[in-house]
Amino acid sequence: MRSDRIKKGLQQAPARAMLRAVGVGDEDFSRPFVGVVNTFTDGMPCNAHLRQLALDLKAGLKEAGVFPFEFGAPAISDGISMGTPGMRASLVSREVIADSVELVAQGYLYDGMAVLSACDKTIPGGAMGVIRSGVPGMVLYGGTIAPGVYGERKLTIVEVFEAVGQRAAGRISEEELLEIERRAIPGPGACGGQYTANTMAMALEVLGLSPMGYNAIPAVHPEKPKATRKAAEVLAEAIRRDWKPKDFLTRKSFLNAIAAVAATGGSTNAVLHLLALAREAGVELSLEDFDRISRKTPVIADLRPWGTYTAWELYEAGGTPLVFKRLLEAGLLYGEERTVTGRTLEEEVEAHFREAEGQRVVFPVEKALKPQGGLVVLFGNLAPRGAVLKLAGTERTFFEGPARVFDSEEEAMAKVLAGEIRPGDVVVIRYVGPKGAPGMPEMLSVTSALVGEGLGPEVALLTDGRFSGGTRGLMIGHIAPEAFVGGPIALLEEGDRVRIDVEGRRLEVLLPEEELERRRARWQPRPPAFRHGLFARYAALVRQADEGAALEDPTGA
Repeated sequence: MRSDRIKKGLQQAPARAMLRAVGVGDEDFSRPFVGVVNTFTDGMPCNAHLRQLALDLKAGLKEAGVFPFEFGAPAISDGISMGTPGMRASLVSREVIADSVELVAQGYLYDGMAVLSACDKTIPGGAMGVIRSGVPGMVLYGGTIAPGVYGERKLTIVEVFEAVGQRAAGRISEEELLEIERRAIPGPGACGGQYTANTMAMALEVLGLSPMGYNAIPAVHPEKPKATRKAAEVLAEAIRRDWKPKDFLTRKSFLNAIAAVAATGGSTNAVLHLLALAREAGVELSLEDFDRISRKTPVIADLRPWGTYTAWELYEAGGTPLVFKRLLEAGLLYGEERTVTGRTLEEEVEAHFREAEGQRVVFPVEKALKPQGGLVVLFGNLAPRGAVLKLAGTERTFFEGPARVFDSEEEAMAKVLAGEIRPGDVVVIRYVGPKGAPGMPEMLSVTSALVGEGLGPEVALLTDGRFSGGTRGLMIGHIAPEAFVGGPIALLEEGDRVRIDVEGRRLEVLLPEEELERRRARWQPRPPAFRHGLFARYAALVRQADEGAALEDPTGA
């Protein structure tokens, strides 16, 4: 065992003395040591229940003959930080979490790693760290929140964001907004639609980094503790077999994950995170892969934000194995790919498949809700290296209008709430990319306010930042290169005509190349937002969005 370097031999007596003080007994020194990474915080509902889940996991690991050691990693709430300078920290936290997992795994020479995740960036961050650790490991998702209830409506956090725009437009009263605010989040768990957390939780199951069906179990469902103990057995067996993530993560695994995201109208953040995870696994993956897979994968799950049902209702219908079963039946997944159990994806789906009688959440491919998946990649003179659109949130495939240019989300939000954005406008928010913000903040406050004001189908939004999984409408993000490094979005001026052609996969400003060159010659770079500390280091090292906003590797890999 790798941990023998820490716990065996004459010279390690001091280390054993220290370990005895935290509960390691004589017989435990012969067991594998496992790090349990807990992203618990009582600062938000998504991760607030992970403390108890960690107790269940550690108990299961001990029963399986493994000795667990728990430690913490940070978690930033997108829902709380959205629309504020705090949102800069969200994507940065993905790298900090990955570093934390890798650091402790190496510092203690653990034989395996398990990450308890919940809010958006804790899932990919934990997965990146587990892959880097080079030992058997898994990521366990804390689960979705239960939907809130207001009259006959089921609520998620997105309804609160959209209610802000409705209130600004006078479409609801102050009392209605307050009631929606009070009722939307009834307890622990991550945001309740096919937003980023549930999208990535599903992606990790089909990748094989999470046990099949586990992530779909809601946070407060009585099945969660039992399933957590069973997950501990899976990890213990992987440690005995020395079955590591890089042993089963392949290019086909990642194509499977893209198909699952596309088929459920999942978050565009999955593009960033799967690109980053593939880089950690040494797997080739590009933006073009997302567009190609999405073109041939229909939407078969009627899930919010664009659809009807919440993630809790998906679990009631049959959970993630039901989605995978439908895709396997249609030949849209590579069923022979291996998972953390060592068994194939197809074997795992068959073992966990169930379908509630009369369910209306997941459909067979021949009865798909939309013929193509939700992920679209655009190129053009505004996005030479690509931009990403979630088409499942809108039926509009062509748009042309004048640019309304803003150099921050705050500027744009002020104009939206003041009613100064008109139908036909193309709202541009720039200098909010990976390096520019830094941290590529999400724009859910602006997009939801536009939808709430009734402008969702009537305006478009472009940004070198990104969007929440709760975003819907003609919203295009991840524009690369970003404005901060001189990308063409930096050259836009108020009133420029912008054309979005979804079918042609084009994003263009209707200007001659000579005019763009004149503007490029005049363009001056901006000073960095931070000159020291974590955010300055991140801005110096982060890659562009088309490379997953991953950090530069000093080896050049």
